[in-house]
Amino acid sequence: MPQRETAPDRPAELLTGGRAPWILVSLAGALSFVAMLDMTIVTIALADIAADLDVSASMAQWAVLGYQLAVVALLLPAGRWLDGGKGGNGGRGDSGGIGPRSALLLAVSGFALFSLVSAAAPWMAWLAVARIAQGCFAALLFVLMPVLVMRAVPPERRARAMSVPATLGPLGAVTGPALGGVLLDAFGWRAVLLVKLPVCLFALLVAARVLPGPGRITAPGRWPLTDAALFGGAVASLLLALTFAPTAPGWLLLALATVPLALWWQRRPGARPVVDVARASGVLGGCAAVCALAAGFTAMHYVVALKLQEDSGLSATSTGLTVLAFPLAMALLGPLGGRLADRYSPRPVAVVGAIVTASGVTLLALRSGDGWTPGDIAWRLALAGAGMGLYGGPTQTLVMSAAPPGAMGIAGSLVQLSRSLGFALGPALASATWGMADSRDGARYALALAAAAVWSCVLLLSVRRNRTLHPADTRTATAPAGSAVTAAPAAGRPPPPRSAPRRAGEGADGGDQAQVRPGRAARSGPWRRSRGTGPPTPDATGSTPGRG
Repeated sequence: MPQRETAPDRPAELLTGGRAPWILVSLAGALSFVAMLDMTIVTIALADIAADLDVSASMAQWAVLGYQLAVVALLLPAGRWLDGGKGGNGGRGDSGGIGPRSALLLAVSGFALFSLVSAAAPWMAWLAVARIAQGCFAALLFVLMPVLVMRAVPPERRARAMSVPATLGPLGAVTGPALGGVLLDAFGWRAVLLVKLPVCLFALLVAARVLPGPGRITAPGRWPLTDAALFGGAVASLLLALTFAPTAPGWLLLALATVPLALWWQRRPGARPVVDVARASGVLGGCAAVCALAAGFTAMHYVVALKLQEDSGLSATSTGLTVLAFPLAMALLGPLGGRLADRYSPRPVAVVGAIVTASGVTLLALRSGDGWTPGDIAWRLALAGAGMGLYGGPTQTLVMSAAPPGAMGIAGSLVQLSRSLGFALGPALASATWGMADSRDGARYALALAAAAVWSCVLLLSVRRNRTLHPADTRTATAPAGSAVTAAPAAGRPPPPRSAPRRAGEGADGGDQAQVRPGRAARSGPWRRSRGTGPPTPDATGSTPGRG
């Protein structure tokens, strides 16, 4: 039986009952690190994989693409599954659901198992299929991490806790190539695929001991899988086009397939929960900001690494040490960003962090030209990394707190999807910009584009919207017993009474409260206002009722 969600403000309602919450937060950070690490660490081993398995370089690239495509394509379906699949099948099939303990054990076990299968691959087809399967479990892992953090700690500590996975995740992406190079030189390419196993084993032990059980797993039905295929196909088409377009512009035609697939998916009942969450005040703007900053961040790294190594004549070791200034500064400032957001408010801290990052990237663009030295570049990278550390946790807290009750899984998947698309978009745009300009000024224009993307993130985070509630946002949030997601009110705010659900889109900083105009019924959808007080209620038949 569905049950009304309650906000986990009291220790008894927290995921671990208030026991050892920071162990769960640390675990979420470590898993975010290894999941993002696997996005980039295999890139350094592609040449060895191609030689060992006797395939071309383009075929070996599917060891990376298979994982990335599966992750990006399945993020939203995984988020709906964590939320219990409510509200999207139109009565045609079961959307399934999964509890937090079962979700973590399943995701980590599958992720580790297919790491072993990938490392044992005797030929390329085996490796590609294993990496696709590993990406399917990684998608569930990506979505689950922010949900676990939100449910592990009380509201007044959420930004501090969220800064752990929000900082360690991008650090995994940045340090992947460097760590992969060390393992590749010492043990070969198969060791690169096995580096995350100790963390996975530790995660399984902690989850089995700390998380409440037993959990439940209800497999998705036929209709949710169809929705996943349509949306996954749309996202995969866009990602493939962005990946291959810098070397073969004809691949951009594949991006045209994104539009009909996305429109087809958007017209299906399964899209309604995702659209409702995106309409919540603060969610869509926050996700757009995440995508913009991720694009600027990856474009900057792409340009700086090439410029230092090719034009400035630095060795790979000197380039790696110079670029290391960014993750070091990010790691140092990440905890501070979370503490400041908990003490004051997530939005201003996120805006300040984005401004600092934009300033660092802008200074890089102004410096670009001949005669780059490691010292000139390192302090600018450190400035950008410090801003990223301040920005990460507060921004993710802002988006997750703005989500409607019982929809944190979908909100988490939207954040991860936005970040993944930004990671793909940044290098593609930087490469295209550099290629269209002459060789002398190409890096400057590419870095200017990266700076523009980060400044657009500042603008998106600075906008505070008050809007009229959509009728679907006024429904009382319910989820199946044992589902991975419960309502999570904004930090520092008392929980709403059980007789009235929290307003959708109520932000963590107090500035993003959705508003309903008094004395008016909602105008769109099959809704009517009851004679008593309270929000509009749906017609039992689903048709638009008359007045009376």
